[in-house]
Amino acid sequence: MSQAPLPVLLIHGAWQGAWVWEDFSPLLADAGFRPVAIDLPGNGTDDTPAEKVTLALYVEYLRTIVEALGGPVAVIAHSGGGVAASALAEAVPQAIRGLVYVAGMMLPSGMGFGQLVREALTEHPEAAGISPHLIWSADRLTSSVAADAAIRHFLNDLPRDVAARAAARLTPQPEGGRATAPHLTQDRFGSVPRLYVEATEDQSVFLYLQRRMQQLVPGAAVATLATGHAPHVSAPKALAEPVIAFLRGL
Repeated sequence: MSQAPLPVLLIHGAWQGAWVWEDFSPLLADAGFRPVAIDLPGNGTDDTPAEKVTLALYVEYLRTIVEALGGPVAVIAHSGGGVAASALAEAVPQAIRGLVYVAGMMLPSGMGFGQLVREALTEHPEAAGISPHLIWSADRLTSSVAADAAIRHFLNDLPRDVAARAAARLTPQPEGGRATAPHLTQDRFGSVPRLYVEATEDQSVFLYLQRRMQQLVPGAAVATLATGHAPHVSAPKALAEPVIAFLRGL
C-alpha cells in the first residue's frame, strides 16, 4: 500500500493570505507532498474581527487544521508567519515533522520582532523596513501597506508590473497577530527539525536580521537564496529545491 502524501501546511506572512503560495504549491504537489495553504484568522479572505485576533487564536486555528489532516504535518512559514509556526510547534511538537522558515521570524522565546529590530537600529537604521510606511486604521487595530512600499520592500526582485499586481492583493493586517512574542521551550519547539531559508536581497527582514535570528535560535539547517523577501512569489522553483530536499529527509 502506498503511503499518503505528507501534508505541508503553508503559513503566509503579514498583510498576505493563502494566495501567496499559488505558484509554489504545485511544485510541492509534483514532488509528492500535499500542500495546504491557509488564511490566518483576520487575514486574506478570513473575516475574523481584528479585535479578536491574537497569536493564541492563530495557534488554536492551526491546531484544528493539523487535527483535521489526521497526522503529522510539515510547516512552511514566511516572514511573520514564522511566529505562529514556532508557537504551533511548541503546542503540538509531536504533530510537526519539520519547520521551514522562509525569510521568517524564527525568534527566541519571549522576543518580538520589534525588539530584534530596535537592537539593530543603531548600526542599521534601515532595519525598520516596512514599519515607517504602514497606514494605520483609526483604532490602530489594523495596518495596511501602500503599493509602492510593498513593491520596494517585499517584491523588489520582481518586474514592476508583476510586483504591482501582487501588491494590490495585500490586505489589512490585525496588529494582535503581528506584535507578538512566542513562548518556546527546548523540549517542545526545540525538538522539531528546522530549515531556515535566508533571502540575501530582502528589503524587509534584512539579511543581518535573518542571521541574527539564526544565532539566537541555533540548530536550523540553512539554505541561501539570492532573492527578495518573498521567494515563493518571485522564485518558487529556486525555493522548492532546498525545501523539498529538507522535507524528503524528515
